[in-house]
Amino acid sequence: MLYLGLDFGTSGARACVIARDKSVVWEQRIEYPDPKGQSPADWRAGLHTLLSALPEQLGARLHGLAIDGTSGTVLLCNADLEPCSTALLYHDSRAYQQAEQLKSIAPHGSAASSATSGLARFLWLTEQDDARHAAYFMHQADWLTALLSGQPGISDYHNALKSGYDVERLCWPDWVIALPHSNLLPEVRTPGAVIRPIQPDIAAHFGINPECSVHAGTTDSTAAFIASGVDETGIGVTTLGTTLVLKQLTEQRIEAPEFGVYSHRYGGLWLVGGASNAGAGVLRRYFDDAQLAELSKLIDPAVETPLDYYPLNGSGERFPVSDSQMQPRLEPRPASNAEFLHGLLQGLAHIETAGYARLAELGAPPLRRVVTNGGGAKNDAWKKLRERLLGVPVSSATHREAAYGSALLCLDQNQLHQNDRADG
Repeated sequence: MLYLGLDFGTSGARACVIARDKSVVWEQRIEYPDPKGQSPADWRAGLHTLLSALPEQLGARLHGLAIDGTSGTVLLCNADLEPCSTALLYHDSRAYQQAEQLKSIAPHGSAASSATSGLARFLWLTEQDDARHAAYFMHQADWLTALLSGQPGISDYHNALKSGYDVERLCWPDWVIALPHSNLLPEVRTPGAVIRPIQPDIAAHFGINPECSVHAGTTDSTAAFIASGVDETGIGVTTLGTTLVLKQLTEQRIEAPEFGVYSHRYGGLWLVGGASNAGAGVLRRYFDDAQLAELSKLIDPAVETPLDYYPLNGSGERFPVSDSQMQPRLEPRPASNAEFLHGLLQGLAHIETAGYARLAELGAPPLRRVVTNGGGAKNDAWKKLRERLLGVPVSSATHREAAYGSALLCLDQNQLHQNDRADG
């Protein structure tokens, strides 16, 4: 039996097939034509490209698949699953007015009251003219999952958290149900739960086992956490991708939307974290992979550069501070590219340090160590710089890709069901 994880992240899509022993059998990745202007058409094309690349002998042995998508990226679609709205991406700022409206009706501490919430974007989308054609409000992962299962209107409680779903009572709260167009909201299931077998025509077209189960998905950052293998408190997981995401397990739920902090239900624990708008996306503006590797060799991570950078990808910050007007701070630029890169890496490390301090201030357990995933995990100079500032050991996750975490999600769910049958 094999399991497929599909990750639709901030800059592209990835696929990972694993065996029952959790070993990686096959991986593939593609980039979006325009990451900043990505559309549902790009996601669907990416999905089809990855499935087309799947080796025939692997597709025929797939037992399950799951998809993760960027948190807070949403759209409206009609009864045929065709988009009938623009897609509001995770960094889209058009729903700030609706977020202010939610603050007056959402319970204190609700993730749905933040400016980046899916619910604010739901309100914005349903106020547009195209909403009259809508049959479903869907998160990115929901829509892609529905294309494969043929079962629309289903989400998971990781994606639905920021759209107002009550992850403690496991229901849509009354104040959300009372909103206009709440009939468009999805049914919410446990991440990894089996939805139904893959659509027969899709299975035949891509050479996939027709009995392959499509599972409810998760968010990309949660999938990356799952991939890390961390299952105890006191260990932080930092994803060094286009954006900078911090997560750690706690025994109590922590919610502080004013700082972009929220918690996912995660088994018997809570997964608390936040995502900065700063990240390695800034590095890509100035350097390619080869340049990053060569320039990093010239950096002494034990030395504190006087450059005081805040490397945002654009305007506005959400964690560890919330400031929709904050601007990137990337000046002055020294003549040396190595010094410039040193300043960028140090600025990101300072944000990471402040982020974990914010989580501790709000009640998260003290850090004992940090595990790193994402593309930036391979940079040794950055690792040592971060280790100095964080004051705890920093290591790279054995598996760094969110797609691996999504594959684990459906594998673990399948094994759980097998155990349930055995116990019965």
